[in-house]
Amino acid sequence: MIQIAIDGPSGAGKSSVAKAVAARLGIVYVDTGALYRTVGYYVRSQGITREDTDGIVSCLPKISIEVRYENGAQHVYLNGEDLGDRIREPEISMYASAVSAVPAVRSFLLDTQRDIAAKNSVIMDGRDIGTVILPNADVKIFMTASDEARAKRRTLELQAKGMDVRYEDVLREMRERDHNDSTREVAPAVAADDAVLLDNSGMTVEESADAVIALVKQKTGCAV
Repeated sequence: MIQIAIDGPSGAGKSSVAKAVAARLGIVYVDTGALYRTVGYYVRSQGITREDTDGIVSCLPKISIEVRYENGAQHVYLNGEDLGDRIREPEISMYASAVSAVPAVRSFLLDTQRDIAAKNSVIMDGRDIGTVILPNADVKIFMTASDEARAKRRTLELQAKGMDVRYEDVLREMRERDHNDSTREVAPAVAADDAVLLDNSGMTVEESADAVIALVKQKTGCAV
């Protein structure tokens, strides 16, 4: 069993790299951000604003989240429905940031995340994996890139999915989310003390995956 934690800001390529590493190592990939996006999606669907903490908490008893692995990919079901790319919309990103700052939401999702890691060898990405969710992970990486590189990646990703977004808007919202995530009182998005910093501004997904696997070999001594 091995646990790999990848943290970092939005657009750093965490999910793409983690998926590639999981496929190459034959382990389970856990996209924790999708869980918060799912909660955020439900909150927005109920007409509750991002600032209404009491309203957010009131939604939790009505939310059932199930993580399934189908054809090698993670699917998150909300009350029995697979939302697909609907949770990837820019507005949902802001809702995810807002709900993730609510202690009750983090407690609500904590057991789900830890339970998956306890039963499988995993690579898990998010913003507090190495500091809170898997504090004893075998390998901890804080992945980042320049603001401009991250915004460009996210813009192209969303446009490829048919979403009408502009680079300038994505960059502005990304910086706002970075600030909110890194300054929140509960589980701020910061690097664990023993995490390795990986700046992949000029790297492809494959090159980033190579770098992660090299770190796994170095840290664990395993011939992965």
